[in-house]
Amino acid sequence: MNWFRNPLKPRSDRFVEHLIKQSESCVVGLEGLVEFCKNPTEANARAVREAEERGDEERRMLIDELNRTFVTPLDREDLFALSRAIDDILDYAWSTVDEMTLFRLETTPYLTQMAELLRDAGKEMLLAMQRILEHPAVANEHAMRAKHCENRMEKVYREAIAALFTQKVDTIDGVLELLKLREVYRHLSNAADRADAAANIVTDVIMKVM
Repeated sequence: MNWFRNPLKPRSDRFVEHLIKQSESCVVGLEGLVEFCKNPTEANARAVREAEERGDEERRMLIDELNRTFVTPLDREDLFALSRAIDDILDYAWSTVDEMTLFRLETTPYLTQMAELLRDAGKEMLLAMQRILEHPAVANEHAMRAKHCENRMEKVYREAIAALFTQKVDTIDGVLELLKLREVYRHLSNAADRADAAANIVTDVIMKVM
C-alpha cells in the first residue's frame, strides 16, 4: 500500500510542510513582484528579497531533513527537485527586481501582466502542495492550472518581445533600453518555465502513487 492509501503508516509529512512554507514564501514574493512592477519602490523590492530569503531558509531545512531521514512520504529525488523548482521561481522574481533597479527601467504593461500570471501560477502550486497528501487528485488539478498560467505567460512573453522589436529606435540609448527590457522579460519567462517544471513534478508524483 502506498503513502496515500495506508492509514497505518506513520504520518511523517514534515517534508511537505517545508514545501508548503516554501510555496507560501514564493507566493508572498510573487505578490511583491506584482506590486513592484506596478510601483517600483524600494519597499516593494525589499518585500521580494525578504520572501526569497525565507524561501531559501525553508529549502535549507528541507534538505537537512532529507539528509537525516531514511523514509520520506514522497521520493527524496522528487522532494529535492520540487523544492529546487520553487526556489528557482523566487530567485528569478528577485533577479527581475534587481535588474529593473540596476537598469533603472520603467515598468511596462507587459511586465505587470507577466508578473500577475506568474503569481497566479505560484498560488496554484501552493494549493497543490497543501493538498498533495490528502487529496492528490485535487493537487493534480491545481498543478494543471499552474501549467495553464505558464502557457498564457509564454504568449504574453512573445507579444512583449514582438512589441519591443517593432518599435522605431533612433538612438543607442533607445537600443540599450530595448535590450535591457528583453533581458528582464526573459527572467520572467524563465520563472514561468520553473513553475511549469514544478507542476510537472507534482503530476509525476501523483502518477506514481495513484
